[in-house]
Amino acid sequence: MQEISWNPHIFALSFFFESNKQAYMANTHTPLDIRRSRRRGEDIATLLLTACGVLSILTTLGIVFVLGREALKFFSSPEVTVIGFFTGTRWAPEGGLFGIAPLVTATLTTSVIAMCVAIPIGLAAAVFLSEYATPRAARLLKPALELLAGVPTVVYGYFALTFVTPLLRSLLGQENVEVYNMLSAGLVMGVMIVPLVGSISEDALSAVPRSLREASLGLGATKLETTFRVVVPAALSGIIAGVIIGISRAVGETMIVSLAAGAGPNLTLNPLVGAETMTGHIARISGGDLSYESIDYTSLFAVGMMLFAITLTLNLISRYFVRRFREAY
Repeated sequence: MQEISWNPHIFALSFFFESNKQAYMANTHTPLDIRRSRRRGEDIATLLLTACGVLSILTTLGIVFVLGREALKFFSSPEVTVIGFFTGTRWAPEGGLFGIAPLVTATLTTSVIAMCVAIPIGLAAAVFLSEYATPRAARLLKPALELLAGVPTVVYGYFALTFVTPLLRSLLGQENVEVYNMLSAGLVMGVMIVPLVGSISEDALSAVPRSLREASLGLGATKLETTFRVVVPAALSGIIAGVIIGISRAVGETMIVSLAAGAGPNLTLNPLVGAETMTGHIARISGGDLSYESIDYTSLFAVGMMLFAITLTLNLISRYFVRRFREAY
């Protein structure tokens, strides 16, 4: 009979496996608790965020309710008709004239002038910061660009009135440019909106994957061709969203147009003359002595509802373009 030799290493291994087997068999009879442990800080943060979201929704609904209620009082007046409100060419509630066209025309004129300034300058700044500037230059120039957004709008308004208007009158003739005009207000408003358009567009351009740039350059495209044929189309949804947000900002601007565009509704497309915008009219009339529940008082809410409808339409258009042109990587 063959004798089995003693091997201490084999004995140690067998003892190790046997002990682990007994531990494994013991653990299999104990169910594991995989429930998520309570995190009090996370629960509090979730509750606060939910409360903020609900509060913002309730605030928006409250604004719509107040505007709608007061605007309904305006349209229920016997001297006001919905057709006359949208098609009339004169706005003078104290005289029984309720055509909102002069206010809307002035608002759109100043907004178009502002976007003609903000879009090219803002996009050029965004392209430079995203594609051409060195990291150090971008860190210095982007805060300097966004500094314009921190200037109070009343300062912009006085700048338009005391500097831009005299400059326009010296260039185009004092007989051609009125002291209060839509051109100076629109130009300065465009300068104010440049940081908004530029910052959002720069963020959209920076979000484009670097692999697209490298692939384009690897195929022989120049830096300029890569920027405008690859990067800009890839970031088009974000750029369009920034532009539409800038338009909404221009439509809702108050202090610049109140100080520089003029007081008094005027149905004209000539930017060299003065005309009152919707926001300027609300600011001017609400500061006077208005009796509560009067036709002049309720007309302000009708103008506010019209302004709300315009900005809401612009936001819906922005959401459509974001969904339509959004690129997923």
